Amino acid sequence: MTHQIPAQAKQMFSTVTDDGGLELTLRDVPVPQPTGDEVLIRVEATPINPSDLAVMLSVADSNAFTALGYGARAEIPEGLRRHVAVRAGKPLPIGNEGAGTVVAAGDDPAAQALIGKTVAAAGGGFYTQYRLLRARDCLVFADGIAAEEAASSFVNPMTALGMVGTMRREGYQGLVHTAAASNLGQMLVKLTLSEGVPLVNIVRSDAQAQLLRSLGATHVVDSSAPDFMAQLTEAIAETQAFLAFDAIGGGKLAGQILTAMEAAAVRTNPANGPYGSSTMKQVYIYGGLSTAPTELNRGFGMIWGVGGWLLTPYLAKAGMEEVMRMRAKVAAEIRTTFASSYSNRISLEDAVQPGCIAAYNRRATGEKYLILPQL
Repeated sequence: MTHQIPAQAKQMFSTVTDDGGLELTLRDVPVPQPTGDEVLIRVEATPINPSDLAVMLSVADSNAFTALGYGARAEIPEGLRRHVAVRAGKPLPIGNEGAGTVVAAGDDPAAQALIGKTVAAAGGGFYTQYRLLRARDCLVFADGIAAEEAASSFVNPMTALGMVGTMRREGYQGLVHTAAASNLGQMLVKLTLSEGVPLVNIVRSDAQAQLLRSLGATHVVDSSAPDFMAQLTEAIAETQAFLAFDAIGGGKLAGQILTAMEAAAVRTNPANGPYGSSTMKQVYIYGGLSTAPTELNRGFGMIWGVGGWLLTPYLAKAGMEEVMRMRAKVAAEIRTTFASSYSNRISLEDAVQPGCIAAYNRRATGEKYLILPQL
């Protein structure tokens, strides 16, 4: 059956206004017609990730939104407006990734072959009802895989694979991961188990620890426990995990990890002088769940590093051949290693309501929102 493509569709935009507000709105936009190797996707599912929230809400207080006739608005605090001045007056499309059905294609045979297929893609602008893409940028799924299953095929799965890839490229033997009970953290547990990679998981409650152990995790450390540092040191000593990926960013945790790494390292690589062990200890900050300053109390020698890590630069460094292998693995294991779960499913209209904005920005473990643009 031929799909009836409308002339216009809804799309979400985030705009910093000239008078110091942030508006999250839906607009009617023309539905583009594919040509050449392009395909038109009817977007049926798209997740809300922390990386989406960073653009959607920027420095606005998610609890301060009030309803507009076409969305919602919050005032940006006076002292923070300079941080977003470059965005003023520029509506930004939102949504890093999503999935749906190819309903039209250009005349290129590779594009035509995708009509009717469930595909996923990344690249921004997915909080919309229709999205135009190149055929080669689509991840094609087997018949029977639903758009909801495929919606989170890029950000979290490719990040998990990129973390393991970084470990191997930089010569480490194991990993430490914070905020480990997240959807990404659960994927990383399953991935490292399947590939025999030692993983130390840092969580913040016993319930989260039990969740990860139910998935097979063997090294889970609760940061709220009174003996957290002792447990962390033991886990790192056992796994030789001297590379960490930190989703928290702010506060003391990155420094605590380095301290525990040094305490574990000197057991087998004693310090020969005042500069600590010669074991390289690295923490990559890849998220900002805490906006507090990153605190480092330097009690971990002199062989260490703290830096930022993002998926896109890693993929550029890895090269297209490796990226294609990663994508193929995600497609093959979307119902196992890379399965995602969602606590709430909302429409585009819901997503710009003040109460809903405050709810999905809580970023609570176990609460992941999925937008269904066709609702």
